[in-house]
Amino acid sequence: MESSTGEVGRLSLECGLSQLQPVEVRLVESKAEHELWRGIIARHHYLGCPRDIGRRIGYLVIAHAQPIGAIGWKSAALKLEARDHFIGWSAEQRAQYLAHVISNDRFVIVEGVRVRNLASHVLARSMRMVSGDWLRRYGVRPYVLESFVDPARFHGSCYRAAGWQVVGKTKGYEKLRHRYRYHGQSKEVYLYVVQREFRRIIGCQSRSYPQRGSRITQREGVLRMMVQQVGFDPKLIEWAQLQGKLEVISRELVGFHNLFGDCFRRAEQRILGESYLCGLLSDIPRKNVEAIALTFQGSQAVRCLQNFLSRYLWNDELMMDRYQHLLAEAIRQGDGMLSVDRTEMVKKGKESVGVARQYCGQVGKTENCQSGVFVGYTSRIGYGLVDRQLYVPQSWFTKEYAERRKRCGIPPEVEFQTKNDIALRLLEKQLERGVLCARWIGCDAFFGRDQTFRDMVAAWGRYYLAGVRSDQKVWRLGRKAGEEIRLCDLAGRRATVWQRVVLGEGAKGPVTAELSIQRVRENRNGKPGQEVWLIVRRREDGTLQYYLSNAPGDIDAEELKRAMTMRWPIEQCFEDGKKYLGMDHYENRTWNGWHRHMLYVFLALLFLLRLRLKFKKNSNAYPASGPATTDRDVRAATAG
Repeated sequence: MESSTGEVGRLSLECGLSQLQPVEVRLVESKAEHELWRGIIARHHYLGCPRDIGRRIGYLVIAHAQPIGAIGWKSAALKLEARDHFIGWSAEQRAQYLAHVISNDRFVIVEGVRVRNLASHVLARSMRMVSGDWLRRYGVRPYVLESFVDPARFHGSCYRAAGWQVVGKTKGYEKLRHRYRYHGQSKEVYLYVVQREFRRIIGCQSRSYPQRGSRITQREGVLRMMVQQVGFDPKLIEWAQLQGKLEVISRELVGFHNLFGDCFRRAEQRILGESYLCGLLSDIPRKNVEAIALTFQGSQAVRCLQNFLSRYLWNDELMMDRYQHLLAEAIRQGDGMLSVDRTEMVKKGKESVGVARQYCGQVGKTENCQSGVFVGYTSRIGYGLVDRQLYVPQSWFTKEYAERRKRCGIPPEVEFQTKNDIALRLLEKQLERGVLCARWIGCDAFFGRDQTFRDMVAAWGRYYLAGVRSDQKVWRLGRKAGEEIRLCDLAGRRATVWQRVVLGEGAKGPVTAELSIQRVRENRNGKPGQEVWLIVRRREDGTLQYYLSNAPGDIDAEELKRAMTMRWPIEQCFEDGKKYLGMDHYENRTWNGWHRHMLYVFLALLFLLRLRLKFKKNSNAYPASGPATTDRDVRAATAG
């Protein structure tokens, strides 16, 4: 036997059970023993120390004069479906006899003690002791013992070895004073019968536990039927040549959503997620939680679907990771472009997370709205959104907003960041992960006018195509080198050379544009900086758009032209998302709700992209993530 002792938390002991004997299981009675028991539980049990309320008994496990474990018992759970079906009592009988059921809510052997069969030995001895101790302390004889085992952490081996049986699972709720909160961590319910005649005493008979699998299967079947009855927006599917083939689409949709099945802790959560995705893709006019729930699952599902987005504990981080890998499998190419942009959603009231009066691009003026920063990806194969973060205005981090931040569930670690800071963080995360290969980084003038932003992209070893403002100053090269000039003045000169170039092949033939491409030097605090490419685009109405790029001087001009076509798709995602997929229809006020809603919009766009790639034989370059029309490529070429 090897052992070393000191503090309880630093005990190291490894031997056989026979070598450890004698093992004492001691009832906690004195104040000192109670504090020792609480210290062991607080230090070594993953749930921490329970509150000292209600009926409770604790035991210390002692070996060689050292505490090596602790076990606790308390009054039983008020409602527990698996247990109640096993016992078979009515609600009235449960109220009368519930005191005869006690719960083992804490059991731990301290870290460092590795003794085979110790846990089942201690549990069995505690079970024998607790019946008499509970009767002496509270005047009630236990009939049944219950316990809960988290299958994600433990196998329940010691309970089975001690004769307990699994009778079902919990629903994932916990009691908070006078209400219940759903946490999503379903646990296995173990029971041990102490009084074999308990049913005769109560006057009840065991009832079979309902088979959830069949109920889930039935609900899935009903949902698929509803998808076919409600239908999809015709503009979403005509390009895929699948009109009238709702069965095919619904089957594809179910299979697609099942790719994320391990993101959910319960089958019910998966059904809620599937119905939400169906709602975003459907032809219902308003795609908020209430409308989707009423359409696909009935009025009883409205609150559940709200909680699914804001409160239920399912793994949206795993879903995002899986989504990004699926997007990469579909469209990743080494010379692709990551684009960053922001978009706003008009919102009434003051309670929605991050809402404030700020510039709203959706209406072109200052408005009460929310703003999000998004990253997109484009390759020759297609495009989609990659990541997102809600922008929270600086006013929200004042003391006056403290209670509102709490109500909206903004994580405590979230601090104020400018949109440029958020964009750089999101981009850096994607580059570090390396899931979506990108040679280029694209942005509009909101981000591109920031010299620090452009420098960071260059430091990452990427080419940027950054929109800039017309009053941006540069230094000319050539015969008049050293002359500082505004971009609008440079482009307006008669000497500026314009060339009509083909940006891509549209449905109605080549898509052309007028471009001026030349080398200039950046303006760095009034002095010439590094050489960059200046690309000026003259639109049909005569307006000009300006871009700077740090691409090398010997880059093929065709590559610059292709980069021009890769920046617009992120804006197309916003347009499709808002027009067809309810991107701005949400009414959830929380941080989680906003980010999870946007994640499901991402999934909807990816589903449509996969449908297009699978079923549309004659797809053009840059296939739409969303609905396609015959002039899509033309609109792409003329986008801002």
